[in-house]
Amino acid sequence: MGAAQAERAIRGTALVLGAGIGWRPEIAGAVERMPGIDWVEVVAENVCPGHLPESLVRLRKRGVTVVPHGVALGLGGAERPDAGRLAALAERVAALGAPLVTEHIAFVRAGGPLTASPPLEAGHLLPVPRTRDALDVLCANVRIAQDALPVPLAVENIAALLSWPGDEMTEGQFLYDLADRTGVRLLIDVANLHTNHVNSGADPGQALAELPLEALAYVHVAGGFERDGVWHDSHAHPVPRPVLDLLTDLASRVAPPGVLLERDDNFPAQEELEREVESIRAAVAQGRRKGVAAVAPVWGTRIDEEVPAADGARQRVGLSQTALLSALVAGTPVPEGFDRARLRVQSRALAGKRADVVAKVAPELPEILGSAYRDAFLAYAHRRPMAEGYRRDALDFVRHLLREGEGAGEARELREWLLDRSGPAPRTPGPGARLARATRRVLPGR
Repeated sequence: MGAAQAERAIRGTALVLGAGIGWRPEIAGAVERMPGIDWVEVVAENVCPGHLPESLVRLRKRGVTVVPHGVALGLGGAERPDAGRLAALAERVAALGAPLVTEHIAFVRAGGPLTASPPLEAGHLLPVPRTRDALDVLCANVRIAQDALPVPLAVENIAALLSWPGDEMTEGQFLYDLADRTGVRLLIDVANLHTNHVNSGADPGQALAELPLEALAYVHVAGGFERDGVWHDSHAHPVPRPVLDLLTDLASRVAPPGVLLERDDNFPAQEELEREVESIRAAVAQGRRKGVAAVAPVWGTRIDEEVPAADGARQRVGLSQTALLSALVAGTPVPEGFDRARLRVQSRALAGKRADVVAKVAPELPEILGSAYRDAFLAYAHRRPMAEGYRRDALDFVRHLLREGEGAGEARELREWLLDRSGPAPRTPGPGARLARATRRVLPGR
């Protein structure tokens, strides 16, 4: 059953989730012990349907709802969603018994046959231009995803370090038209609204006023930090007061079906996590006291029949996204109209995240290279875009070091590591299995 049928099957009913937290392996025990957790969200690509973590199995047995949150579809990209990725996401929905599935309004890759250029991977979520072409492509891709998934889909607004020139709509208008044309649900991240306010001057209050709040599936809340006038959505810091105030504003307009705390790194003690969840509950309660006519939203019913995005729109979007991503990860010229300083900030952020994720995928490399690992990886990544995922990236990094004679003191260990992972068969089952497991655990995005 595709999304259109799923929408009709639950028409007129509200999905009430309550207070939740993002499940991560590092805090699995704390999440299980935390009182009052009604549901959890798990990064979809980090779980294997046939081998669910025991912690998630126990939570499900207790009646805790588990929602898979995808990060790799790239629904805002020019290409049609990959059928294999959609099938894998549907498998995770079934394995978790999830009532809905979520993804992002973003692109994560560009290039390829559509633009007759090499394929590029961002390794992170990047904003789409708010243009009619980009909206047409996004709507078509969302419709494809809806038809392939067994439960309703909700899509999330993302945080952006840079802005596209020539936007034709505000963020609120863009999201309103997306929901209106496709019937897709919205996952509103108030931390991302705050990020975009600091980084681009976008008015979060205006965005909330323009949103179709009847389409709200649930809300994300997270922390970050400001550096040199740029807000970084780190998911590794406490939730700041402006984000809680935005949550209160949202809750004064509509009763959120669910609110979830995201934390991806720098994990605090269980007690601090509990205090953050309580602060979120308090912010919602404050908003509900202010609200008068707001009611809990229900799943929408409007799904228009429309012509899919024309190939011309896909190609135009593809060319612009490829030019931007190439400037970010391959050092090509900055496309006209972009802020060069912000582009440098985004480029450094992508490279830093890439280094962090490779360190998680292949934890032996920082051990072998020590403090030199990060600088060596950033130098390697400067003009070597990632094209085939983080596992291949780790292998290519080591090949580069050996070819260039870098890390000479560790050459033997690096050769042993590379041979163990890229030979015809792993010489011992342990390290290869560890790398495969680490690849599944990695957090490629928000």
